[in-house]
Amino acid sequence: MTRHALISGASIAGPALAHQLAARGWRTTVVERAPRLRDEGQNIDVRGAGREVLRRMDLEDAAPAAGTGEVGLRFVDDDGAAVAEFPAGRGDSAGGTAEMEILRGELSRLIHERTRDTTEYRFDEQIRELTDHGDGVTARLAGGEEIDADLVVVAEGTRSRTRDLVLPDAEVTELGLQVAYLTIPRTNDDDRWWRWHSAPGSRSTSLRPDNRGTTRAMLAFLSDVRGLGELDRDAQVTVLRRTYADVGWQAPRVLAALDADEGASLYFDAVAQIRLPRWSTGRTVLLGDAAWATGPFGTGTTLALVGAYVLAGELGAGSDTADTSDTADTATALARYEERMRPFVARSQDVKPAALRAMNPRSAAGLAVQRRVLGLAGSLSSVFGGVLEKLSSPRAEAVQLPDYRLTA
Repeated sequence: MTRHALISGASIAGPALAHQLAARGWRTTVVERAPRLRDEGQNIDVRGAGREVLRRMDLEDAAPAAGTGEVGLRFVDDDGAAVAEFPAGRGDSAGGTAEMEILRGELSRLIHERTRDTTEYRFDEQIRELTDHGDGVTARLAGGEEIDADLVVVAEGTRSRTRDLVLPDAEVTELGLQVAYLTIPRTNDDDRWWRWHSAPGSRSTSLRPDNRGTTRAMLAFLSDVRGLGELDRDAQVTVLRRTYADVGWQAPRVLAALDADEGASLYFDAVAQIRLPRWSTGRTVLLGDAAWATGPFGTGTTLALVGAYVLAGELGAGSDTADTSDTADTATALARYEERMRPFVARSQDVKPAALRAMNPRSAAGLAVQRRVLGLAGSLSSVFGGVLEKLSSPRAEAVQLPDYRLTA
């Protein structure tokens, strides 16, 4: 009998899981509360084990071809002059800029294109109620329809609403890092470098290239105030204007983009980590940020891809000798999935407050020290370079991918 998985979330983890399950003979349905595939989003990188998953999905060439072309990370002073440069890594895991940088929307599009013929996508829809019968799950959608599935997978974001239906005891830990992302018009001064400017008060402005003819901007600052991510757009814009009112370099340009077009895309994120004592209950399981959001250091996409691959592989393991729709076999597969992924997640969530402060100095004196250290850093072997490498080069190779057989 063909097994059916209902997946909530059409960003990266959900479609990647649909791809892997379909290859193993599953029927897959993806529901997404957005009205369409989200093509917005900032630069993300895929490293180490995540790159290997893309290779096994036959996206090894397509994904880099859709990349941003970023050539490296350049720290700049108030005049825009380079303080230090760190060229893009030449392998999967090295450097602030990975070998493969791509917009989140582009990677989502690529995986969607690979799965739309084998997966039913239901946009502008979401799960409102879940009933686990032991041998299956019935999901009631917002529109009133009921869908029966052998497995429900919640592959949503850090603030997942569906997660709260089944595992409401998530520990949400905000790290104090507030980040605003938006897309602004490109100018002749913009190049292929990721440019990072720091200002006293633990504030930074970043500009990064994309492959759409625009520039991706990021305003990041440390704050003890919690709940900023829950404010409405107007309130968030007010916070940004007040926070960056005296910051130079390109900050006025970024703020002007908000002033010039109130409809400009803005995503404000109070960076947080998610910790749960378990990732599944019955026949419902969490995947990606809904299960384990790690914070600001670049492991999210790699973990999403690896988690999807491992979950599908464990669900398909032994399907040639047993009926894996059986409750006991499903429970065993979900337990193995969690056992394999937990160590990688724990390493990725090892965030030290000192590391955040080192990258975001509070005082003018601290910023001067940071710039002197950066100026002297001929390589990532320096003390500050070691901090930078930890932040920008997570241990993406830490997971040894199993070689699951395709039995479909």
